[in-house]
Amino acid sequence: MSFFEHLGELRKRIIYSSAFILVFFIASWRFVDKLYYWLSLPVLKYLPLLSTGERKLAYTALAEPFMMYIKVAFIFSIFAASPFIFHQLWLFISPALFAKEKKWVLPFVIATTFFFLLGGAFGYFVVFPMACKFFLNIGKDFTAIITINEYFALAFRVLFGIAAIFELPVLVFLLAKLRIVSARFLIHYFKYAVVAIFILAAVITPTPDMVTQTMFAVPMIVLYLLSIAIALTVNPGEKQHKSSADSGG
Repeated sequence: MSFFEHLGELRKRIIYSSAFILVFFIASWRFVDKLYYWLSLPVLKYLPLLSTGERKLAYTALAEPFMMYIKVAFIFSIFAASPFIFHQLWLFISPALFAKEKKWVLPFVIATTFFFLLGGAFGYFVVFPMACKFFLNIGKDFTAIITINEYFALAFRVLFGIAAIFELPVLVFLLAKLRIVSARFLIHYFKYAVVAIFILAAVITPTPDMVTQTMFAVPMIVLYLLSIAIALTVNPGEKQHKSSADSGG
């Protein structure tokens, strides 16, 4: 395929992925208020009670509730459409693979979807509540007025940031299968990877504090170690082969 044919293929896959997202977006709009409540639970349980006995987020602009519902529906549609999006991604990269490698389509879609959803769940059930609790406890001497715009901008970055990070084992598996990276390579550059991980965590974290950065960095380091094990499993004889080659040299 020529360069422009690759661009045309990329455009096609983006259009198809966007169509799947749009379908789930429209479907989710009917119960978007319930999705909003579910996504707001990590912070609502730490907010002070109002005079009505309820806990609610605030807004400061007339259109903010509408834009917030759009963000909520979009977050849900991305996760719901993830199997279809990853399938489109596979269709885009598959022309560059050998015939036997093209048979990995089902494991690829299942694995990428699983780790993407697992990352989102980890962000929602672990990282997000810990971050909300930490910051609200720090500010317990003040009255918390958290706007929906600020909160869901944070939710978007946390959920999708961690979901994307959780794709690392799948990426390493593919690269190891294609013999682009190895366990030896990953171990050798581990200390540099840790520095890069904390830099990446500083970029994707919503606040520039060490606590939140660590919440992002620790799962990435664990996933990196898991990736080393995966690379070693994919090519178990590589480390021994390398050692023998070095001794023979």
